[in-house]
Amino acid sequence: MADSKNGYQFATWTSFIAESQIRALLKYTVKYYFAGGKPGIIPTDIFAKILGDLSERYSKDPEMALDDFNYGPTGGQPWFLKTLAKRLHDVRKIPIDCESEWECVSITSGSQQALYAILDTMVNPGDVIITPSPAYLGFLVPAVKLGARVITVPTDLDGIIPEYVTKAVQLSGIKFGKTPDILYVVPDSDNPKGTTLPQKRRQELFDICETHNILLLEDSAYAEIQFKKTPKPIKVLDKDNSRVAYLGTTSKEAAVLRVGYSVLPPNVREEVLKDKGYLDLCTSTMIQRVLNEYYAKHIDEAMRVGIPRYKKRYEAMAAAIDESFPAGERTDPTGGFFIWWQSESKSFDSGAFLEKTAIPNDLLYVPGKPFYPITGYAINDSGNDLIPSMPELNTMRLGFSYVTPEVISEGISKLGHLLSKEL
Repeated sequence: MADSKNGYQFATWTSFIAESQIRALLKYTVKYYFAGGKPGIIPTDIFAKILGDLSERYSKDPEMALDDFNYGPTGGQPWFLKTLAKRLHDVRKIPIDCESEWECVSITSGSQQALYAILDTMVNPGDVIITPSPAYLGFLVPAVKLGARVITVPTDLDGIIPEYVTKAVQLSGIKFGKTPDILYVVPDSDNPKGTTLPQKRRQELFDICETHNILLLEDSAYAEIQFKKTPKPIKVLDKDNSRVAYLGTTSKEAAVLRVGYSVLPPNVREEVLKDKGYLDLCTSTMIQRVLNEYYAKHIDEAMRVGIPRYKKRYEAMAAAIDESFPAGERTDPTGGFFIWWQSESKSFDSGAFLEKTAIPNDLLYVPGKPFYPITGYAINDSGNDLIPSMPELNTMRLGFSYVTPEVISEGISKLGHLLSKEL
């Protein structure tokens, strides 16, 4: 594709993939910010202490400082991987021996890089991927960019519905002559709906992927931010580390220091780290040192303080929606950062309403449209064919993570009154 001004040639994808709507919304400064999943409860006092302690250690040990301010292994520093392996084993019950199998863990520059690298190393144009409908746009857009055929599967208030996953596998064989390569799920308080998969569905999804030799990509970004007891990760079922790619991130449970961590099947890990080596060479060693201190000594205290505060924000938003919104349905998350609301009115366009009414009234949320693939397939009502995937425009994602309960109550009530006036 040529640029009309100077004749430069750009890749084809630049002509049909726009800037992320969530990134675009960051340009707005509003009082009632319910858009991107920005953590609003970060243990800055803990990180200040860590940085102060490290400053003293660097002054006393210049060799350590030199190492920490230098390049490191692409997959992460061994001491940090061992700390993460212990956390994954002790708290999330991932079946790895943290003393002898810590090399199963690797890090990336955010879990977003891991999502992209997995797609980049596994997807050829025409390959098939199954996702929930709606799904995280940071997975959908790279999948489409790399040429995947995305089949979206219906969800309810318990997340993705396994029987439709089975139908999607069957229809992929009929329509495309191939088995899907990846099933993508966010099992705990997913983005964007906030739903959590029950244990029965986790087992069913794992069994489907085992039967059909599909990689199950488990994005556990919100696993630590849970207000209620939730089932163990799907990865727990993967005893020999061959079926599930498990991803976590420090951005929700620590700070947005752009470090993701994963436990991947060995052959997948090898290719992902090869890809990472060309994407960024390595992740900052100093950032790993800071996070190593946090995960080794401070995370439990930070979660003890932070999770109840996030819960109060969720409760404020849920109560204000129930009191002020017009007819529709909202999700009831067990944790995470988001509530998904769908208007009873099929003709309502949340994107148009955002531009026309919400933003001028100092309100910001994310319309539902970006969480559906720009090109893809859905299962028809009878379940026997694939049809073009269409976004549900009468939906919105409301983030409760960033502002205080008082601001949430005030802003959501204001939004509710505006919606009621519109509808």
